[in-house]
Amino acid sequence: MWIDTHCHLDSDKFSADRDAVIEKAQSKGVRGFVVPSVERVSFSAVRATAMGIPGCTYTLGIHPMYTSRAQDVDIKFLREKVKIAIDDDPFFVGIGEIGLDFFVKGFDLERQMRFYTSQLKIACDFDLPVILHVRRAQDLILKQLRVYHPRGGIVHAFNGSHQQAESFIKLNFKLGIGGAMTFERALQIRRLAKNISLSALVLETDAPDIPPASMRKEARNSPIYLPYIAAELASLRQLSLEQLSEATCGNAFAALPRLASVIA
Repeated sequence: MWIDTHCHLDSDKFSADRDAVIEKAQSKGVRGFVVPSVERVSFSAVRATAMGIPGCTYTLGIHPMYTSRAQDVDIKFLREKVKIAIDDDPFFVGIGEIGLDFFVKGFDLERQMRFYTSQLKIACDFDLPVILHVRRAQDLILKQLRVYHPRGGIVHAFNGSHQQAESFIKLNFKLGIGGAMTFERALQIRRLAKNISLSALVLETDAPDIPPASMRKEARNSPIYLPYIAAELASLRQLSLEQLSEATCGNAFAALPRLASVIA
C-alpha cells in the first residue's frame, strides 16, 4: 500500500478523468490520498473531492502564494470551518497547505508571514497537524514553529539542508519526498532521501505538478506515478518495496493521525 500525502486532486486538470486516474492509482497500490486546499474558494472543493474518493482525505489552509488575493476575514472563516470539521468530518485531517514562499518574487512577505502565523495558531488551538509549504524560507518557518509549537505534520517537498531536516524532525515533522528526488541532478534531495532516518519520510506527488523523471515529458503529474517515486527511493536506500511501504505509511499515520480512520 502507498499513501500520497500531497496531491491536488481537486485541480481542474483532473476534471475530465479524475475517476479513471483514481482507479488506475488504486490498481497500482495507492490506497490513500491527502488533498490540501490553497485558498478559501477551494475549501469546499477539496472536501467534495475527498468525500468522493475511497481513502481520500483533505486539509484546510491558505497557501502562501495565494495570500495576495486572500482577505483577512478568510482566517476567521477557516477557523469556523475547522471548528465544524474537527468534530463532524472524518475526512478532515489537518491544516494546510500553509507556509512561506520566498522563491517567487513580487509577493508581500509580511502578508505571507501574517497568514502563516495566524494559521499556525489555529492548528495549535485545535491540536491539529500542519502541511507546510517551504521554499527558501526554512529558517523562518522553523523560527515560528518554535514560537507556536504545533503538534507536527509534514514538510511538503522538502529541499533544505540536512541540519534543517533534523530541526524539522525534532519538532515532530515528517519530510515529503516526491518527484524531484527522482532526478539524478537533484543531488541534495537524493542525498537527504538516502541518509535521513527512514522514520522521517513520507511519499507525495504534488500532482498535477512535479512529475518524476521517468514521466518528465508528461504535462500532468498524477498519483498514478507514486509507485515510480517509491521505487526510486527504495533503490536509493536499498530497501524492498514492502519495507518502504510499511515505513512510509506508518509515518503518514503518525504525521496525520486522523488518516487511520479513513484509509483501510
